[in-house]
Amino acid sequence: MKPIISNAELKAFCDQLTNASFIAVDTEFMRETTYWPKLCLIQVAGEAAEAVIDPLAEGLDLAPLLALFADPKIEKVFHAARQDVEIFNNLGVIPRPLFDTQVAAMAAGFGEQIAYDALVRQMLKIDLDKSSRFTDWARRPLSEAQLVYALADVTHLASLYPMLRDRLDKAGRLPWVKEEMAALTDPALYDTDPENAWKRLKPKKSATKYLAVLQSVAAWRERTSQQRDQPRGRILKDDAIDEIATQAPTDADGLNRLRAVPKGFAGSRYGPELLEAIKAALKDPEAFAPTLARNNHGNGAQTQASGAIVELLKVLLKARAEDSGVAAKLIATVSDLEKIASDDNADSPALHGWRREAFGEDALRLKRGELALVLDGARVRVVEVRRAPKAAE
Repeated sequence: MKPIISNAELKAFCDQLTNASFIAVDTEFMRETTYWPKLCLIQVAGEAAEAVIDPLAEGLDLAPLLALFADPKIEKVFHAARQDVEIFNNLGVIPRPLFDTQVAAMAAGFGEQIAYDALVRQMLKIDLDKSSRFTDWARRPLSEAQLVYALADVTHLASLYPMLRDRLDKAGRLPWVKEEMAALTDPALYDTDPENAWKRLKPKKSATKYLAVLQSVAAWRERTSQQRDQPRGRILKDDAIDEIATQAPTDADGLNRLRAVPKGFAGSRYGPELLEAIKAALKDPEAFAPTLARNNHGNGAQTQASGAIVELLKVLLKARAEDSGVAAKLIATVSDLEKIASDDNADSPALHGWRREAFGEDALRLKRGELALVLDGARVRVVEVRRAPKAAE
């Protein structure tokens, strides 16, 4: 078995798939020591052809393949697609329309974030050979066994897709998955603008000064990581950014006293740059502090009452997930529950679309006292609350 390494081979392969209704896609990449993922292999299987493509081959132009990924008539099937989509977004295209079999499996009753090999085992009754799982995909040449292993991921994916799609269609849940795919292909999800890097963090305070330093330091780290092509955590850990935002040191001694900052960091090549980012934020905190974050955290700590509501909503979520056979994590997160507990009109996905139908509306009714949770043996049931009619005056 040989991978595609020439432009003529790639064009001929892509030509075979131009009329396909769908293609199954997977990638092998390395990013343990880099900011930007290094794409090492692309596997594609369609109804007419299948192949392993070597993007590291000298002079190989991926344009025909990227055009295929942009073709709106061909559904692109991935499993756990987010990192793959990020890679192709960096190459200039987001594969659309998209079908993620992991998300689909969560909607079809296969549990939380089911692994590809587990889904293949359950649906196709095939045990995958995972002996090449920890391959260094950047090394060349690749062995026959490695190439066969890589291609198997998409050949089985191509078999899974129609079965899973049919199952969802019969259950009336295909629109649910399409709604999820719209979110997964939103370019904002893959934004690498350093000025928006703070959104990856979880601000713990609402003070303008804290948020200003948090935003500035997060932007500095993102720019540095991109320029040096190193993982964010190798430049500075998230907890260090939080501590820096809290303490706002303006000199080397102050920076070195922070527990989360590596020893001697102020004296490294990064120290002066980091201190300049802190000082810039402190000169004009109002300009640096992200407004959205400040608004999101303006209500202070969660009240005891809303905390109790969150616990009730967790039980309701589990009950509704079991009733519908949908993974609870797909329906709502703890953050969603916290928002709903404090605001009936919260900007939460759980109060929109199919999620509102599956859970959100009942969550609001539970808050209003229109529903109750009843323990029936080992199972929680959701029951209507019958209110006594008001006595005539």
